[in-house]
Amino acid sequence: MIVTTANFVKSTIRSKDYPKDRRPEFAFLGRSNVGKSSLMNALLGKKGLAKTSSTPGKTQTINFFDVNERFYFVDLPGYGFAKAPLKVKAQWGRVVNAYIEEREPLRLVVMLLDSRHAPSAQDHVLLEFLDRVEVPTLLVATKFDKLKRSERKRNLERIREALALSEDALVVPFSAVTREGKKELWAVIEEILSEKAGQS
Repeated sequence: MIVTTANFVKSTIRSKDYPKDRRPEFAFLGRSNVGKSSLMNALLGKKGLAKTSSTPGKTQTINFFDVNERFYFVDLPGYGFAKAPLKVKAQWGRVVNAYIEEREPLRLVVMLLDSRHAPSAQDHVLLEFLDRVEVPTLLVATKFDKLKRSERKRNLERIREALALSEDALVVPFSAVTREGKKELWAVIEEILSEKAGQS
């Protein structure tokens, strides 16, 4: 995928403000500080487009990015240890759940997991939810460059076992630093886009 244009469109928590042109949407979701914004910036080749922060919970709204005037990347609020009142966290959860369940242009949820750690209880709950609502999901193991070579295979197997994944389930190792996994991620997105084009 050659990214010719990538621009921030809008930030909102109200469904009535979502884009109305029905272009395909690819949503990115994961625990706070899992490297979501860094991954999106690496895919798009535009440093700083999605705002990164060392403070967990930087993304508190649903952010839409127009890619090649053809489809959208959607940055969803992180879950986990974001420093926010419980009432605000509950609102984020409702907004994200409604987006995933009801958003017709949504083609894929890219669920990020920190490759250095075992999946959390919230990761389990999220994956079960995605499976229940039958939304296509791609798992990505982030921060892969931070692992020793001897840890890589073992940590990927730990993710598979913890989440009880089938043998053919794809888990893409990814590093925003080395760009490992970038080509594989784009291949999945391009395949979905080509399927959509074939149906139209």
